[in-house]
Amino acid sequence: MNIDQTIKNIKRIRKVIRVLLKYGFEDVVVNTPLGNLIPQKKRLTWSRQDRSVFEFSRWERIRMVIEELGATFIKLGQLLSNRPDIVPQPLIKEFEKLQNEVPPFDSEVAKKIIERETGASIDSLFSYFEDQPLGSASIGQVHRARLTNGQDVVIKVRRPGVKQLVQTDLELLKEIFRLTENYLKKQGLLNPEELLKTVEKTLLKELDYNTEARNLINFRNFYREEPNFTVPEPYRELSGERVLIMQLVHGCKITNVDQMVEWGLDPKQIAENGMDIYLKQIFEFGYFHADPHPGNILVQKNGMICLIDFGMTGKLLRRDKLAFGGILMAMANKNPRAMALNFKRLAIDHDIQDNRGFEYRLAELIEEFASLELEDINMASLTLGLQKIIYDYKLKVPGSIFFMLRALVILEGIGERIHPEFKTFEFFKPYGKKLFLEQFSPVDIGNDLLHTGSELLSFLNSFPEEVKYILRKIRKGELYYHVEYHGLEPLTKKLNSIANRLVITLLISTLIMASTLILIYTSDMITLYGMPVLSWIGYVLSAVMSLVLLFSILRNR
Repeated sequence: MNIDQTIKNIKRIRKVIRVLLKYGFEDVVVNTPLGNLIPQKKRLTWSRQDRSVFEFSRWERIRMVIEELGATFIKLGQLLSNRPDIVPQPLIKEFEKLQNEVPPFDSEVAKKIIERETGASIDSLFSYFEDQPLGSASIGQVHRARLTNGQDVVIKVRRPGVKQLVQTDLELLKEIFRLTENYLKKQGLLNPEELLKTVEKTLLKELDYNTEARNLINFRNFYREEPNFTVPEPYRELSGERVLIMQLVHGCKITNVDQMVEWGLDPKQIAENGMDIYLKQIFEFGYFHADPHPGNILVQKNGMICLIDFGMTGKLLRRDKLAFGGILMAMANKNPRAMALNFKRLAIDHDIQDNRGFEYRLAELIEEFASLELEDINMASLTLGLQKIIYDYKLKVPGSIFFMLRALVILEGIGERIHPEFKTFEFFKPYGKKLFLEQFSPVDIGNDLLHTGSELLSFLNSFPEEVKYILRKIRKGELYYHVEYHGLEPLTKKLNSIANRLVITLLISTLIMASTLILIYTSDMITLYGMPVLSWIGYVLSAVMSLVLLFSILRNR
């Protein structure tokens, strides 16, 4: 990193600190090494004259800090709003308010980016190009155009310099997280470095429009025969990392009931078709659109539903689908033990020591919904309950699970707006039964047996070699054991302290005895006030060491 970049980074970190102080987070600065980055002469400015900021909650002030710090931090907050295993629920509610609205950049700049990415001039590509963007966000903006073959398209153009800005801010975040690691852990954020790696991976994928183009192609292949669903066609030969050109879809937002009625469509049927399409994505393909807000779900005049903006998708493995289905079925059957078992199957890692306590907690959640019919269970309330258990027990579950839950809550809200009798769990029933039966189908049992047999065969093949290796190490005397004891540090320190005091006590006793013997049995040594000088030295050292020992004992009481 060159000097200019280092200076920019220091300035950026200082801006972060100023914003933290502005919104009342002196503790984050004062109690971490961040305070060292503020010059001594400027520390008097840490106190704000206007204290009205404290009328807001701590969670609201965190959201304000992120909004003021700009695009990368806003994106970070939006991504964290999907991670209730890491972030507490009150903060998630605030992060959900973050808006990604950014003023558009000049259309001439957008055209130059398109030309550099495609290797062709605007005039040779398009017969029409609309300078006014359809929308603008922190990553890029969207223009409408018409190809020379007459096809209407939309063009996503990445904001100039945004990749460098994101990378710089991510480096700053790594440094800030490193400086504040202990503080963050005390606040309940146990693994900030892993969190930042996840955010970095997600952001860098979203910065590359090739990822979205691949997602579009995959969905088009999956749903080629689906009569009620479509996805825009991307033009891969004209797209790249910074530009995505795809088919323009004509339609209205799924919440525009008046327009659908005017077209002769039944909004209730549209809502049911939309939920069915999403559940098929989740429980059949295990590959789903992760951001289904109303602006990303269009309804065409013929009633076909079209999803747009595939920058974020979720993927579920077969075992994740089965485990999640098992959780829902266990709830329906009021079986906390089965629910606990499926939660553990769903978790990548967990540290549940008290299984009975965990089952009791799940029983409380079941009891909360026990008086309701399955179709009357509110998805938002259930999701909140499940997420709280995941957060409280620090269960590490696949990130796609949270994308899925969030998507289902959003879809439930959309469904209720256009379909008054919309009951999310009614749509789960056929998929729940299908998942249950799928576990016991001959094909799945055969696949499981084949997998288990392959694992067993692999073990039997490697076992003799492993045994030979261990025996060879024993024969050569090269087998070592490394044993670690945990929780003994306080005892070890105490024993060391006692041993040190005993040594000092023995030294004091030895000095006193030696000084006394010199006093009694030596008569021809140099004296001071009638006592040998060596005796004086011994008694003085004994007195000093006694005071040190006494002070040590009193300090550690």
